[in-house]
Amino acid sequence: MYGATKAAVIGLTKAVAADFIKRGIRANAICPGTIQSPSLDQRIAALAKSTQQPLAAVRRSFVDRQPMGRLGTPADIGNAVALLCSEEAGWITGQVIAVDGGSSLMDPGLPLEIQRG
Repeated sequence: MYGATKAAVIGLTKAVAADFIKRGIRANAICPGTIQSPSLDQRIAALAKSTQQPLAAVRRSFVDRQPMGRLGTPADIGNAVALLCSEEAGWITGQVIAVDGGSSLMDPGLPLEIQRG
């Protein structure tokens, strides 16, 4: 269901941008990566419990999958939003911006060790 919802948001962003461009209204979307949040903490706790692994080990596994070596923060997303709302981004519309620390560059079918420089 997540994939269908994400595709719908992307399509809606592009349609709104096209429909309102002549009015000077810009529309963009941000696709966040793995962000430190209470819901992520709950997901990590549930995974640790179901796999009987230490909580720290499960959290580390999430961090280790990130190309930049850390989880994103709400501030990372907020900074992207601030940029898009600024005058400096006045020529940006209809774009879908991945704010994911490089995760979208990775191939899920290959081991991370191969993909990292």
